[in-house]
Amino acid sequence: MQSPLYLCLFIPDAIAQQVLVHLQGNRYRLTRFSDLKEFMTFLSNYTEHVDCLIVVNDSPARPFFNQLYEQGRLLPIIILESQNTSPFPPDATESTTILYHYAEIHLPESQWAHLPAVIDQAITHYLHLGPSCALPRNHPPPQGSQALDSEQSFLLLQQRRLADKLKERLGYLGVYYKRNPNYFYRNLSTSDRKEFLQQMGVEYREIILNYFAKDFDINQLIDQFVNKAFFADISVSQILEIHMELMDEFSQHLKLEGRSEEILLDYRLALIDILAHLGEMYRRSIPREDIPFDVYYQTD
Repeated sequence: MQSPLYLCLFIPDAIAQQVLVHLQGNRYRLTRFSDLKEFMTFLSNYTEHVDCLIVVNDSPARPFFNQLYEQGRLLPIIILESQNTSPFPPDATESTTILYHYAEIHLPESQWAHLPAVIDQAITHYLHLGPSCALPRNHPPPQGSQALDSEQSFLLLQQRRLADKLKERLGYLGVYYKRNPNYFYRNLSTSDRKEFLQQMGVEYREIILNYFAKDFDINQLIDQFVNKAFFADISVSQILEIHMELMDEFSQHLKLEGRSEEILLDYRLALIDILAHLGEMYRRSIPREDIPFDVYYQTD
């Protein structure tokens, strides 16, 4: 049995029936709000359970979506353009017309009948967001590296969960693994490359230090590390270099303490684990010839 898509709707009562008539059946599970405060409370508590948002283009909601972005909580979203809702100010620049993130879809009222297909399109666009996706340049970024890591981690885990649902329903692979070359390590500036490798080194160190710890969710750390490596198109040799540099550092400490270095051999298991995960992602990123690689929808 196919898993339903969980939709969260923020639409006024005046247009509710006009929208809900297109979302009937067992394919969806709906939670609808007409009150902004109730919508904000629900989404703040259950963001990770939502597969797609459907909201009206209502400017009072903009601060809340800015808040969600700054918390690193990005979700697929369809923004309904209705004659009964207030659009953004007419003097707004093009960049400020983005409510939430670059993968959002604005759907005019004349196209609301196509909502089921557009939901798939919105999720597909969301799956194509890279880990370093951002709002327009004039939007203040999340403060600190921890906030950025939180954003990337939530995005990648949410993408994987939604990709599994699409694979289950639509019967194809690969959509999650379509990457943006702009985020590839080799295409970064020299300073960005240095910063990226430093960050990867810090995360790899955390994996090694906690790999054999009990009651620690090491799989989440490995998933986050591997996802970053995959989207940056990092080679296996670079992962090996990070590992060897850390082992050399640990070896020096052990020698100073007069302890044996043999314990470091156990951490080869962590390296094998990471390389196996990364290799599987690279393998599955090659689209099969008998299935479509993307979901495309024309609204003309």
